[in-house]
Amino acid sequence: MPHAFVRKPAREETGPLTPAGKINHPVAPPRPPVPRRSFRAALVRQVTLWHWVSSGITLGGMLLFTITGITLNHASQIPAEPVVRVREAAAPAPIAAALVPAPDEQEGRRPLPAAVAAWLAREFGSAGDGTGEWSPDEIYVSLPRPGGDAWVTVDRGTGLAHFEQTDRGWIAYFNDLHKGRHTGRAWSIYIDVLAVACLVFSFSGLILLQIHSAKRPATWPLVAFSLFVPFLVLIFFVHR
Repeated sequence: MPHAFVRKPAREETGPLTPAGKINHPVAPPRPPVPRRSFRAALVRQVTLWHWVSSGITLGGMLLFTITGITLNHASQIPAEPVVRVREAAAPAPIAAALVPAPDEQEGRRPLPAAVAAWLAREFGSAGDGTGEWSPDEIYVSLPRPGGDAWVTVDRGTGLAHFEQTDRGWIAYFNDLHKGRHTGRAWSIYIDVLAVACLVFSFSGLILLQIHSAKRPATWPLVAFSLFVPFLVLIFFVHR
């Protein structure tokens, strides 16, 4: 005769009862506190982050200034053929009227009339800094630019403008970027930011060198070499 299936009663939960009659389950013991990272580990992590970020910021600029440092150092050995471009244009009647000398006018450098500056910018691509050298016969406007030079003169009697531009090529252009020659305010700010980032990169690298110097005996001799060699070259080979 087959055995009848008998359902076993659910296991009763045991444990101390709370005043409300509920079972109070045992609480697991608290985990031991995680030890804090040491100051050295935190310093290494932070300095490494600064070194990493500053290296990314300065990479393009450092490559540019390194390569142009070589081309500047050998500028006399790099052939360059300047290209000169000349153009002439006649100023419209309203512009020519604004150039007529006044009886009590003084010579010297002063701002161009807004209409004259706008016409020069449309006709020749630039009006420089908006000033010119005024004389009774003509106005001379300098249009400096990296990698070359340009200028325009406007005859105050006829309104004829003579424009001349000299282009010395791409190497001269990048060399002028290196020197900050006629590059404008924005490039000057970029050079300042790049210089600060290079300082962060250098000093964070120096701290990392100090941290790892115990396992790398050649660290400080190499650092001393990089610091003293420029002064030795100056003392023994430049100031003679």
